[in-house]
Amino acid sequence: MTVEATRPDNGIALLRINRPEARNALDDATRAALAKHCQEFADDESVRCVVLAGSDKVFAAGADIKAMADAGAAEMMLRAGEVFWTAMRSFPKPLIAAVNGWALGGGCELAMVADIIVAGESAKFGQPEIKVGIIPGAGGTQRLTRAVGKFKAMKILLTGDPVTAREAEAMGLVSEVVPDAETVERALALARTIAALPPIATRKIKELVLTGGDLPLGAALALERQAFQLMFDTEDQKEGMRAFIEKRPPAFKGR
Repeated sequence: MTVEATRPDNGIALLRINRPEARNALDDATRAALAKHCQEFADDESVRCVVLAGSDKVFAAGADIKAMADAGAAEMMLRAGEVFWTAMRSFPKPLIAAVNGWALGGGCELAMVADIIVAGESAKFGQPEIKVGIIPGAGGTQRLTRAVGKFKAMKILLTGDPVTAREAEAMGLVSEVVPDAETVERALALARTIAALPPIATRKIKELVLTGGDLPLGAALALERQAFQLMFDTEDQKEGMRAFIEKRPPAFKGR
């Protein structure tokens, strides 16, 4: 089993990549398993937030180089790896990456698909594809640039050298840095906080942030206004505001 799925708490799912013999390299089976679980969690109303982790030593050390070394362009095209990345990118619920150790190549790209990245102090992020004669092929040139800006991204992409967790935090690549032993638990704590909030609103926030980033500001603001107005047709809006007025904790039901 290359990916382990558990339910550590109400509303939360935890996915762990488990290929220690290959430093959690993302081969076809692992990518397919991640996509399958995400599709299942997307359809499961009891899941409100997902945490994605690797091991204590490595998040994911890129793609499986041995599986690609002798491939041709047509073969790589027919492998249709973009199907996996589409499933991850289109996951509609909040996704938190808990990164310990190496997150390189496809592993770094996988972390960047998440909405929040919690990094352990010894985590390292990088896109070393140039060192084996290729380029990032799953969003590295695009998501990284959007996250940290052209000049930081160019240094990482063109040298292939990794950056530390603290450097990644300073440039805006990760949300926060915690002691290595606390990475997954901190991610789960954030997931518990999010899972207790109104799921329609959390999903809509994610949709607006991701969609609006590719639109002119005026169009993005129009989408935001419309979504804001639609929230007033949800039961959770009524419950949230009544609870605030009555000075009690709200009980959001996702309706």
